Amino acid sequence: MSVILGSGEHSYRVVEGWGTLPEGWAFGDVAAVGIDRHDNVYAFNRGPHPMVVFDREGNFLRSWGEGLFRRAHGVHMAADDTIFCTDDGDHTVRQMTLDGRLLMQIGLPGEAKPFMSGDPFHRCTHTAHSPEGDLYVADGYGNARIHKYAPNGKLLFSWGEPGTDPGQFNLPHNVACDDDGWVYVADRENHRVQVFDGKGRFETQWHNMHRPCGLYMPPGKCQLCYVGEMGPYLPFNRETPNLGPRLSIYTHKGELLARLGRTPAAGPDPGQFLAPHGLSVDSRGDIYVADVVATMWPLLFPEKSMPKPLRSIQKLAKILR
Repeated sequence: MSVILGSGEHSYRVVEGWGTLPEGWAFGDVAAVGIDRHDNVYAFNRGPHPMVVFDREGNFLRSWGEGLFRRAHGVHMAADDTIFCTDDGDHTVRQMTLDGRLLMQIGLPGEAKPFMSGDPFHRCTHTAHSPEGDLYVADGYGNARIHKYAPNGKLLFSWGEPGTDPGQFNLPHNVACDDDGWVYVADRENHRVQVFDGKGRFETQWHNMHRPCGLYMPPGKCQLCYVGEMGPYLPFNRETPNLGPRLSIYTHKGELLARLGRTPAAGPDPGQFLAPHGLSVDSRGDIYVADVVATMWPLLFPEKSMPKPLRSIQKLAKILR
């Protein structure tokens, strides 16, 4: 029997066994996932083949990026059919063609700016585009900043500092932008999404979430906002119910519409997640979830051996009513 998550118009069927790799290949962590206009799926992962491309049925198409990326982290599909790949291991953002040709690089590979200096980059995490084509970069594990770049890669300005007040960040892990130019930042360790205008001015914040990690807004007006909540992992609360890991669906104004995930929350079974690190939605409303399973398993289950293989990407097919 299929596993069904959600209810009403936000009902999804878990597609078990989605994604067929060539014999002998393995993912480990899938950090991010993107979808092109043909609904091909780009799984940015921390294995020997960093970008693995599937069709929507999960058939392997190609791979690329071997020898280029140090530690896959974020993916953003641009309107011009290019893909922006954020590598927090070597502090770079790279614009690539969909077949893996390098077009532009921001940041110097292997050269991190001083911790919390505010200068780009120190373990940058994700990217998004404004309606005008400017690029926002979340930065990240060793900074507390959002940087805005012109389309040619010139730095325009930055905002943010460490802290918990509006406009401050405690790991800006993901960033998205809607068609009206509002900028949404998954401020992970502050357990919130902050919303800014295109000049970095604070507008509002959403708090009813736990460690927001993945963040995706489909193109168009009055979007939905899909949030992957990483959930707890510390010994005192890792088994606490109703904290995740899970997916949550909001309106673009922060109104909660649905939560997706089986209980007990963390686990390897279909419909469960360990750490939904990245996500994307295709043209039919199906959700693809990237899960950093190899990183999270020893934190969540320190007494258990990690099963192999362990699913690191999951497809939730929207049930049309």
